[in-house]
Amino acid sequence: MKKSFYLKPKLFSTMKTYTKEQFVKDLVAGIIVAIIALPLSIALALASGVEPACGIYTAIAAGFVVSFLGGSRVQIAGPTAAFATIVAGVVAAQGMDGLFIATVIAGIMLILMGIFKLGSLIKFIPHTITTGFTAGIAVTIFIGQIKDFLGLSYAEGIKPIETLEKIEANIGAIGTFSWQALVVGLVCLAILIFYPKVEKRVPPSLIAVVVGALMVAFIPSFQEGVFTIGDLYTIPSGLPKVDFGAMDLSFEKIRAVLPDAFTIAILAAIESLLSCVVADSMVNSRHNSNMELVAQGAGNIASVFFGGIPATGAIARTAANAKNGGRTPVAGMVHAIVLLLVLLFLMPYAELIPMPAIAAILFIVAYNMSEWKKFVRILKTAPKSDIIVMVTTFVLTVVFDLVVAIVVGLVLAAVLLMKRMSEETSVEGWKYIDPENDRDSIDLKSVPKDVRVYEISGPLFFGTADTIMDIRIKDYTHTLILRMRSVTSLDATAMNAIENLHKKCKEQNVRLILSHVNTQPMAVMKKAGFVDAVGEENFCAHIDEALALAEKVTA
Repeated sequence: MKKSFYLKPKLFSTMKTYTKEQFVKDLVAGIIVAIIALPLSIALALASGVEPACGIYTAIAAGFVVSFLGGSRVQIAGPTAAFATIVAGVVAAQGMDGLFIATVIAGIMLILMGIFKLGSLIKFIPHTITTGFTAGIAVTIFIGQIKDFLGLSYAEGIKPIETLEKIEANIGAIGTFSWQALVVGLVCLAILIFYPKVEKRVPPSLIAVVVGALMVAFIPSFQEGVFTIGDLYTIPSGLPKVDFGAMDLSFEKIRAVLPDAFTIAILAAIESLLSCVVADSMVNSRHNSNMELVAQGAGNIASVFFGGIPATGAIARTAANAKNGGRTPVAGMVHAIVLLLVLLFLMPYAELIPMPAIAAILFIVAYNMSEWKKFVRILKTAPKSDIIVMVTTFVLTVVFDLVVAIVVGLVLAAVLLMKRMSEETSVEGWKYIDPENDRDSIDLKSVPKDVRVYEISGPLFFGTADTIMDIRIKDYTHTLILRMRSVTSLDATAMNAIENLHKKCKEQNVRLILSHVNTQPMAVMKKAGFVDAVGEENFCAHIDEALALAEKVTA
């Protein structure tokens, strides 16, 4: 059997069985995603400290290239909230030419990561670190939008970059508060919160910016005290013009932005592959992580050459694509083409969008990406070491930056993991037992056809949690048994993977039974509420008891 090439874009695979019916679905999904992406791209560009049109440039260039070359069926790439604070910091410190260099280097890093099959290494980023820095980024975005939501005006020369600086600047500018801006912002925020409960076909962000623009344009009392995008920025129509000759491409500049390039590459890899995992579960597919990294690298390089900023897989837009019938990369390419048409013919209208409306959209983006329920749940249920890693990453992201947060978080996670493994590992003498006479050997057990048994050996932590994904449930399977006699340790990332497996079992009407769960994993499961979710009756002390219970279920 001929082995397929590991760097094959998903587009080429899907074209073999492509139909007119699927094209119609991809076309509709692409148009809907473009409508969602339009206001978000402008908002995220402003949050990143760049011109609003840069967000559209990013969604077009990166969106098309990533869909064309990517390893996922439905991934939608573009500007994301995760990059906002990083981009703003690079632009403030190194200028747009520094951002250009950093993004190109990051793109090259991503391509090399894919070529050298490093996509699987992302599993070594613990769930607690991604939760911590995602929540931290959400807080920084929220704080960064208070100025526009309240209509504050900073004194000349005050241009805060860090989160604490923004808090101080907002307090200092509270005397410039505009009630008109607050009212417009609250109306837009109410639309974003309540409109989806009534109507889900039209994106609430589009309704919010239209209503906000109409309020400022036609209500006289709101024509003062409310800044629009056109008041602060010039939005060009037509294709971007990038002056490469005016850029500082010196060796000193390259060396200065290398840490930023590394951060962009790592974050793009993490965010895009996390988005792919979410998409896989929605469309019952499996992405090619290495091909996706190559596509993300190419997409980021294309983005800055087109006048854009760093991009990665956008989970919300990817989910919208899948929910609206998109099943191939054609939908993502359609989304980019629609945005290109908007850029060429409709961009002047974007100048009418009020800044409080943009702030309201970013408030909702920050809320959604914070996943505060997951954050609180980990605080309540996870082992202390995982809580320490998550909270430390969160605080460092808010107070300092993402580079410091990820590096310190990884080092701390590794140290605490080694401590946990040293506590759980013991060296004991053993005597030889003939496998043929081992009464606990699964080969000597009677296992019905519709019962599947998986034996998990060794500690389950963030570096091994993805092995849970290898568990397969057949169409005829009624019961799944996890034999865990050799699992000595379980962390929050592995607990999350087992919970996802349980959800999958419930969706397929498969009963999950666990055999011989040791003390530490059982304590984690009880604290997480997993034992109650599965049912104590489905936890068995021995494999014989588990098999007997499975036979009762299938009898």
